[in-house]
Amino acid sequence: MPENIKKLLEIEYGLSGDISRLAGENENFLIRTKNNTSFVLKLACDQTIPGIPEIEHLAVECLFKAGLGISLPRVIPARSGSMEACLLTEDHKQIRGRLLEFVKGKAWRQSPPASIEQLETLGRLIARMDMAMSGIVHAGSRRTHPWDLTQAARHRPEISFIQDLEKRRILEWAFHLYTAIALPLLDRLPRSLIHGDLNDDNILVDNSRVCGILDFGDCLENPVVCDLAIALAYHTLDEEDPLEAAAIIIGAFHQVRPLSADEMNVIFPLMCARLAVSVIISAKRRKIDPLRESWFVSEQRAWQKLDAFSAIGPAQAAILLAGRTNLKPYENRGASAMELLKKRRKLIAPSISPSYEKPLKFLHGKGQYLFDYNGRPFLDLYNNVCHVGHCHPKVVEAGQKQMAKLNTNTRYLYDGLTEYAERLCDTLPRELDTCFFVNSGTEANELALRIARTCTGQKDMLVVDNAYHGHTTSMIDISPYKFMGKGGKGEAEPWVHVVPAADGYRGRFKGQGKDAGKAYGDEIESIIDVLSTPVAGFITESLLSCGGQVIPPEGYLETAFRHVRNAGGLCITDEVQTGFGRTGACFWAFKLQDVVPDLVVMGKPMGNGHPMGAVITRKEIADIFANGMEFFSTFGGNPVSCAIGLAVLNVIKEEELQKNAKLIGKRMMEGLYTLKGKHDLIGDVRGLGLFMGIELVNNRKTLDPAARKAHELVNLLKSQGILVGTDGPFNNVIKIKPPMVITQEDSDMFIRVLDDCLTDMENSE
Repeated sequence: MPENIKKLLEIEYGLSGDISRLAGENENFLIRTKNNTSFVLKLACDQTIPGIPEIEHLAVECLFKAGLGISLPRVIPARSGSMEACLLTEDHKQIRGRLLEFVKGKAWRQSPPASIEQLETLGRLIARMDMAMSGIVHAGSRRTHPWDLTQAARHRPEISFIQDLEKRRILEWAFHLYTAIALPLLDRLPRSLIHGDLNDDNILVDNSRVCGILDFGDCLENPVVCDLAIALAYHTLDEEDPLEAAAIIIGAFHQVRPLSADEMNVIFPLMCARLAVSVIISAKRRKIDPLRESWFVSEQRAWQKLDAFSAIGPAQAAILLAGRTNLKPYENRGASAMELLKKRRKLIAPSISPSYEKPLKFLHGKGQYLFDYNGRPFLDLYNNVCHVGHCHPKVVEAGQKQMAKLNTNTRYLYDGLTEYAERLCDTLPRELDTCFFVNSGTEANELALRIARTCTGQKDMLVVDNAYHGHTTSMIDISPYKFMGKGGKGEAEPWVHVVPAADGYRGRFKGQGKDAGKAYGDEIESIIDVLSTPVAGFITESLLSCGGQVIPPEGYLETAFRHVRNAGGLCITDEVQTGFGRTGACFWAFKLQDVVPDLVVMGKPMGNGHPMGAVITRKEIADIFANGMEFFSTFGGNPVSCAIGLAVLNVIKEEELQKNAKLIGKRMMEGLYTLKGKHDLIGDVRGLGLFMGIELVNNRKTLDPAARKAHELVNLLKSQGILVGTDGPFNNVIKIKPPMVITQEDSDMFIRVLDDCLTDMENSE
């Protein structure tokens, strides 16, 4: 190669001298002539994208004309006048390269710490650079490469290259910040051509003055703030107080080119993402050539800063970084979690308890994320209420518009009520065509119970063991999860008859395959046969949620419903936690069992957080219920609720969320099955779509429930930014019911973090 380079230089540039390879990723060579003049020869490789050399040239010349007062690696034309010189070697290979002016100076990283003046100079320079390059338009600039900060998330699966558990935790944190905070905003931010790699080797200084910029090979079109964030990530690595140093740079940048509030909020996550990408690429390179020192010059320092940054909340970081601007991020956060806990203890009933050992205060939610007082994002795998995502803009807009127009009750006529009822009934079997609207799942189940008793003239109810249907007195009476749990009286009312849960993991007929469904269903016949009175009905969740995320075996509901109807009772399915496409395969979970209930109860996801509930039944049942005693709900089915409900249905359809539930649920289940094979603590994994459960046991043979470890795991996951909960009769089942908008990346993150948490628990035993 050196001989070919010598030949190229002599033929195309009339130069000769000493040739030495420069540090860095690319094939760059320092040329020192006999009269002590230096140049840089930058060779093109097979991966060099056509047009990129031209973009580099445009950027450098643009900055040169802008008069920034710094040296730049300008192209020296070949004898032919071309920007690039070529040579065909004796073995018929082509060498292409550009000769650049040598830029004198010392790399920033070789002269720490930086003075305030030096930091301010850098901030102003970056702002002037980005403003100058904003006028460059080139089709080739709309490219990407491994260091593209807008595509940093593609490195997230490569966290597995890192062997150390604690380091993986830090990387998960960094990418979580990036994905939840920065990524959703990047498309809205001002864009232009940027340098793309303003690291502390590419900025040169002379006597504490920025004197030059190198390596425009990563130029691309990006949000302008990415250039600033990259520079901040590297130029504060050696600073004792990196955020204060960054604030000085930002303040100077802001004076020249003002930042928006959104740009200010993404800077810290972008800084962390850049450092995370850097250490991951270093880990991959170490497997290729561990002795190439130039590949690892920032690695150790980057890890140190990531470790330090991971202890800082995004809100605190944003406030500190904006300290020398007029921007006020996270200005109105209200009371801290500790302050609120003290007030709650004084004002709120103690039976209303917050979640987790260290309760969280949330400031806002978006999509699948909740953001706490410190600005930290939490992946919500627990909240099936915000079905189409926290604060979905279309749902919010629908409610706001209708609230400003009309809100009244169902004694008056308005289009929204019948329109919503029609749309809702269209999702159900045609027999279910008549609606009652209320305000919650509990209220809907109360109404369903009243309808069943009125229509049959009976009182007794069949309920499933460990089931939950609400918090009112009568709902607690038909919820074994409540009356057999803490504070419950420990036995059923005389009119309540508990049937076994169709549990394929712990139940009586586990392991019986297709016959299990019929066997569990026949248990209901056995109970009916010994009753001294007829029954009003049978109420069951289509899939048992609080009972432990149990998926009944095929044929269970068909058999159960047949026995109940033969006894004169009505069949009620509680779809409060399973409906609206959550299972992926069906819009309503009861359809998985190929049955049609007499009454369907729905709630939670109907309003995406707005209080809504409903009972839908057959017209003949509704007609019997209309016995003269009027049913009325002051707020049920009001215009605002109907508008919100319609918006939820629209979003489910437009964003194909049922399909998403099926695809992501399948991917997550595959990951969970893999973890079951790796960790003995996982006794069972079960689920459909985005309705899943992980049952933890101390012993897979005895099925000894691991409730304490489940509690520990939930809090460990919470500490790493993932929200789940526990349930089941032994409180040992991790339940997963996220907003339907979660992504493949969210699923993969959960599996990785869960794996690490389980490993951590095993190692600490």
